[in-house]
Amino acid sequence: MDVVKEGYKIIKKIGEGTFSEVLKAQSLKDGKFYACKTMKQTINSLEQANNLREVQAMKRLSPHANIVQLHELIFDKETGRVSLICELMEMNIYEFIQGRKTPLPDHTVKHYMYQLCKSLEHMHSCGIFHRDVKPENILIKQNVLKLGDFGSCRSVYSKPPHTEYISTRWYRAPECLLTDGYYSLKMDIWSAGCVFFEIMSLNPLFPGTNELDQVAKIHDVLGTPDQSVLQKFKQSRAMHFNFPPKKGTGISRLIPKCPAPALSLLYQMLAYDPDERITAETALRHTYFREIRMADKKTETLHRVSGTMDIIGSSVMQNSIEHICRPARHNMKHVADALIRRNIPHYPAELPKLNVVVPGPQISFPVSTMPAFTVTHRGTLPTITSKKCQSQLAKPRDDTHHAAFKTYYMPPLDRKHGGC
Repeated sequence: MDVVKEGYKIIKKIGEGTFSEVLKAQSLKDGKFYACKTMKQTINSLEQANNLREVQAMKRLSPHANIVQLHELIFDKETGRVSLICELMEMNIYEFIQGRKTPLPDHTVKHYMYQLCKSLEHMHSCGIFHRDVKPENILIKQNVLKLGDFGSCRSVYSKPPHTEYISTRWYRAPECLLTDGYYSLKMDIWSAGCVFFEIMSLNPLFPGTNELDQVAKIHDVLGTPDQSVLQKFKQSRAMHFNFPPKKGTGISRLIPKCPAPALSLLYQMLAYDPDERITAETALRHTYFREIRMADKKTETLHRVSGTMDIIGSSVMQNSIEHICRPARHNMKHVADALIRRNIPHYPAELPKLNVVVPGPQISFPVSTMPAFTVTHRGTLPTITSKKCQSQLAKPRDDTHHAAFKTYYMPPLDRKHGGC
């Protein structure tokens, strides 16, 4: 094909859908290969392109290990076309299982389903549900699974009714089939359950030819639900419907070699009543994924230990530097302490102003042994008149013993040579 498009060389066409086509492109900057998803819908501006629901969703969800990452957004002013440059994966789940003769190993199925549940858990926690989970929109590359194509996604906070004919029919939940758009994020779990069965059995679970046949296929396997569940659906639909009681064949008969934990999770994902259906977060804690969770925990522990060792190594280096620098800091401390004791400011400072107290009249104290203060009124400090105070209990001083001591005098210093 070799068409240059805004810094990318188009290599070949990968696929095409109702609303877009996907091309393999090579960047002229770094030489890397990308998936170029070009919308068939035309828009008027780059601002409008950035406000597209799919673009907003991919920006909010990235980066995540199990979500296809948006690399760049291109808007062609001449044609009004928008292209999403995304990471290129090897194939989708449909291409992976198509034509296989033997079932996939259980550990491979488990590994892929764990990643799919992680992508749904992340997306739902970010307030978005996909609305078109199917094998064609689940991409893989080197055992890594990523959910893509967010063109049908919706906010979990948007109020129903939503668009009725959403999701591919084979993977459409009962609430999407039997209500006038009253569904929520639990529809993604139903679709993921259908994909789960298809990966294990290599065949679709409910391949209905139309809406009515789709409901019939579901009832053939799972049976008709309780009247209380049907009554909830009837309240959300203008057209009246009724189904005769029927017991389904069950899923286990379709995949007899399915491990018990996998079958348990599958039934919880395909609960007819969305209120009883398992969440992605709870699914990740299911017994079926126990080994993967333990392996993840072990990996996280190793990363933590590695990080701790890096911190310890840094601490040892810091202690070594501390040991070398401590004597120098100790000597500097002596100098600093001396400067602090001198209390010399390092900038010109004014002396503080004195609060002059106006002296009052002379005060006489009743105790005669206290010194008397002579007060003047000229603003000068008062003079202190010293008087001897003698207690009546004090003994008279005896100086007769001084005569016993000799008198000594220091010799005069010779300062002829500067003396010292």
